[in-house]
Amino acid sequence: MEKFVAGILLGMMGGALLVANSKKTRALVKMSQDEIKEKIDAYIDEKLEGFESGEDKKGKKSAQ
Repeated sequence: MEKFVAGILLGMMGGALLVANSKKTRALVKMSQDEIKEKIDAYIDEKLEGFESGEDKKGKKSAQ
């Protein structure tokens, strides 16, 4: 599901670049793309940390 949403967002950004004809609009779209990429990266990092900490807890429980 997360990959699907990320794909849709990237597709929308690519389409917006194709439609954008003026230099100011392209700059605005690129800035928005960078912001969205940062948010997606932060979200993925949070998810990975959650999975890693969940695995650590499971490993500790099974070791006890």
